[in-house]
Amino acid sequence: MVDVTEKEMDNPTFKSDTVLSDVHLHCPNKRHLMVRLNAVGQPVFLSYFKLLWSTEDLASEKQVREATTEKEHQYRSGDELCAKDRNNVKKEREFNSEGVETLLDDDGDLDVVRRPRSASDLEVEDLLRDRVCPVILMKGKEDAFEDEEQECTGSNVVKIEHTMATPLEDVGKQVWRAAFLLADYILFKRETFRCCSVLELGGGTGITSIIMGTVAKRVYCTDVGEDVLAMCEQNVALNKHLMEPGRGEVKVKELDWLKDKFSTDPEAPYSWSEEEIADLHDHCTVIMAADVFYDDDLTEALFRTLYRITHNLRNSCTVYLALEKRLNFTLRHMDVTCEAYSHFRSTLSDLENLQDGKMKYTVEPIKLDFCQFLVYERIEQLELWKIIAEQLT
Repeated sequence: MVDVTEKEMDNPTFKSDTVLSDVHLHCPNKRHLMVRLNAVGQPVFLSYFKLLWSTEDLASEKQVREATTEKEHQYRSGDELCAKDRNNVKKEREFNSEGVETLLDDDGDLDVVRRPRSASDLEVEDLLRDRVCPVILMKGKEDAFEDEEQECTGSNVVKIEHTMATPLEDVGKQVWRAAFLLADYILFKRETFRCCSVLELGGGTGITSIIMGTVAKRVYCTDVGEDVLAMCEQNVALNKHLMEPGRGEVKVKELDWLKDKFSTDPEAPYSWSEEEIADLHDHCTVIMAADVFYDDDLTEALFRTLYRITHNLRNSCTVYLALEKRLNFTLRHMDVTCEAYSHFRSTLSDLENLQDGKMKYTVEPIKLDFCQFLVYERIEQLELWKIIAEQLT
């Protein structure tokens, strides 16, 4: 999306820093209720994400995906037919250049017979338009959501407030596919995380921490910025119904990767108490982060934070990193590249090869053949990595 602002009438400035998550566009029939404006004036939307626990749910979602795939196949087939028509016209032109009379209409214009458009083509076009045009309802029209809200209750729905189409610095306020991927893995490996103490870095809207809170004992969901932390805290409150009695405590805290210490100012919102820092260092055995590798400086800051925190933990821990490789054409390389991902892999390799005599980091990718519990596109660009941080002394 490109925004145009004008400092002067004859001197327009073009900005192209607006980002929109594909998660908000994947489900063509989803409606987004705008519930409020946040502190910086951005519209905040409420979305429902269904957890697919039963085989019936999985089967129905599979049918929907297969129907969509069939429609897309029909659309591609139509494109192929159009390509054949274009080739036929080209052959006719070549044939006519050899002296055969060209077909002309009454006015002397070239008469081209066009393939009639089928109803399936129109249906596919409608489907594709719906996929990129989510329906937005304003607060005050909750009656339009009454039926949906009745369906979206109980222990199988996650309610998330989020923004859409934000500047790059506010992408943490959106929901991203890698967060869903990590949530899938948590639900698939419930027993692995049961009763654990967990730290999430760059929690954003908090959806991954909320899913982790359904099985873990305590989750510290961290990010930076009062606005995103307030949104995260609201989402935790919206999903208390998912937490098991006596478990699932999710604490929203500030953690700035560019600073070497926890924020302990009692006057600052979302700061840490000395007891909470001690609890983290004494009991944390899992650290996780999802879709936070889009800026080289922040990637390096994240790994420095990982290094510092794992050194201060009493026990060894396991780190889970989920990400999506995003390919872009760059003028510098004159090719399609993924520089942010390349820097991530380089920094990950540096961590694994680090030898300081205190910690050993073992890195391995996780196969993405586990069950899908949330509705999203598990594209081939998604990856999940596991780092085992072992203390040597």
